[in-house]
Amino acid sequence: MTLRPKVGLFVTCLVDLVRPSVGFAAMKLLEQAGCEVEVPVQTCCGQPAWNSGADKHAADLARQVIAAFEGYDYVVAPSGSCAGMIKRHYPEVFENEVAWLARVRALAAKTHELVSFVVNVRGLKEVEAHCAVRACYHDSCSSLREMQVRKEPRELLASVAGLSLSELQEPEVCCGFGGLFSVKYPEISERMADDKIADAHATGAELMLGGDLGCLLHLKGRMQRKGINMRVRHVAEVLAGTDAPALGE
Repeated sequence: MTLRPKVGLFVTCLVDLVRPSVGFAAMKLLEQAGCEVEVPVQTCCGQPAWNSGADKHAADLARQVIAAFEGYDYVVAPSGSCAGMIKRHYPEVFENEVAWLARVRALAAKTHELVSFVVNVRGLKEVEAHCAVRACYHDSCSSLREMQVRKEPRELLASVAGLSLSELQEPEVCCGFGGLFSVKYPEISERMADDKIADAHATGAELMLGGDLGCLLHLKGRMQRKGINMRVRHVAEVLAGTDAPALGE
C-alpha cells in the first residue's frame, strides 16, 4: 500500500481574504493528485514586509510559517509569489541566523507552486474539467522567474474539454503589479497593466487565466476602470472544474 504524501496547503492572504474558492480548488486538485491535504493555522509569508525592508518583521512572520509547515511532506501554494518567498527568499531572510538556517532550507526544498507540483511531483497529466471558452494565460513574474513555472499550466489546460488557449505576444512582460511596485509607482504600473490587457485582448480571448491572484486582481481592476469586458479567473478554479464566478462578477 502506497501512503499518500501529506501536503500542507499554504492558502495565501489574498486567497483567504478575497478569493477562497481558489483554496478549495487547490485542495481538490491536490486530492486528485493523490495527496492528503491539510490547511494548518497560518499567517502571511512575510513577502510585503521583506519587500519593504522590514526585515525583522518578515523574519518574525517566517518563523510562524516554518513552525506551522515543517512537519509536512510538502508545502504547496496556489501562488508563485508566495511559494517563491518561502523557497527563494527565506534563506536570505535567515542567512545570518545559523540556528534557523537548516530548518529554513529544509522547508524551502519541499515548497512548490500548485500546478507545477501536481504535474512534476505527482505526475498529473490531465483533469476532468469542462470550460467552453477561448482563454489566454498570464504568466506572473514570480512563477516564471523564481519558480520556473510555464509549461505545466498549459499542459493541464490542454486537457480541459472545450477550452482553447491563445498565447500572448509578450508573455514574459510584467503586468505592473509587482507587490509594492504598484503602490510606489502607480502611473507606471497602470501603463504596464494597460499593455498587458491590450496584449490579452488581441488574442481574442474571452477569459484570462493565471496562477497568481495579485496579478489577476490588478489586471481585472484595471479592466473594470477602463470598461473592458474580459473575464478573469485563477487557473486552479478551471482545472478543478469549480463553478465560482469570475473575478468582479
